[in-house]
Amino acid sequence: MTGPSGGRPPHPRAIAFVESPVQLLNVLEWARASATGDALTVVVLSPTDPMSRGQLRRMAELARDEGFTVRWQEARGGAGAPLRTVRELAPLLRKAGRIVIGDPFSRYVQLLLTLVGTKELTVVDDGTATMEFIGQIARGERLVRWHRRGGARGPRELVLAPVTAAARRRLTPSRARPVEVFTSMPVEDVPDGITVTANRFEWTRATFGPPRVHEGADMVGTSLVETGVVDADQYLDAVGALARTHKATRYFAHRREAADKLHRLHTATGLEIVRPDLPLELIARRGPIGSTILSFPSTVVHTLPLALAGTGVRVAVCDIAPEWLKASASPRAQGFLSGVTTTARDVHRLPRTPSPA
Repeated sequence: MTGPSGGRPPHPRAIAFVESPVQLLNVLEWARASATGDALTVVVLSPTDPMSRGQLRRMAELARDEGFTVRWQEARGGAGAPLRTVRELAPLLRKAGRIVIGDPFSRYVQLLLTLVGTKELTVVDDGTATMEFIGQIARGERLVRWHRRGGARGPRELVLAPVTAAARRRLTPSRARPVEVFTSMPVEDVPDGITVTANRFEWTRATFGPPRVHEGADMVGTSLVETGVVDADQYLDAVGALARTHKATRYFAHRREAADKLHRLHTATGLEIVRPDLPLELIARRGPIGSTILSFPSTVVHTLPLALAGTGVRVAVCDIAPEWLKASASPRAQGFLSGVTTTARDVHRLPRTPSPA
């Protein structure tokens, strides 16, 4: 039997676990690129924040329109939700030949991975975190998000340490169980047993656009303030300087940006704040979009050039200055963010905006 693209046979029945709209977008890209067809069930482990839930609802509609089965799981609805979710999903896990995950750092996903045994595994992009995941697997390190500080682990981390360790073992490839990583991010020093498959956003380009491109610039927001990496005042000053220099008029907010910060930003800069109802790759492809997209180091400096290939839109990135970082930021933050920029292809690097006197 052959699949719908490239004549390749489809994967065995797969189940995908996603917790963000970007993860669901990349599951759709993987499913079409791998000719999985309708043999995929997507389980949305619903988050609690309203913006993520709204975007996930819209992405779930798109997935259903593409013929995939989508199961919405209220996985965080009270103290008993995790155990109830695991119990309800166990039959699906047993039937699946392949497990697809969007966030190997998620404690929820790690808990589910303890039940999958030797099934085939695919990790789809969760943005820049994918770069860190492959490096940590290669070095045999415990799975820790790049913006978390090191040092002693708290009580919750100690309780969950056995789960994390078991998940890391299942995510570490072996001769009997290779691991696929489907990504648009640049990865180096890939360990033996991990197969990297390029995400070129072919489904996105085929489904949306090409967009109408207008003169001027749009800005892309980041949640670096919310994750405790960048000082809020420094960030607002930098956004204002970039907007003035490049005559930007719109600011596409990250789904996790706080409402009070966005209000301050609008008041200080006059930028129109846009809360997208879909991942930015789809919003930009659908258009209209500015001829220049301004961003700080983030996933979009890697994904937007692929999604917007052939449209003439320029993606420009401004590095994070060391003095913008909070004193409590992880020691790895500066190096990691710099690496996000330097490894990006087909982007224009902007000089850092000067810090206020």
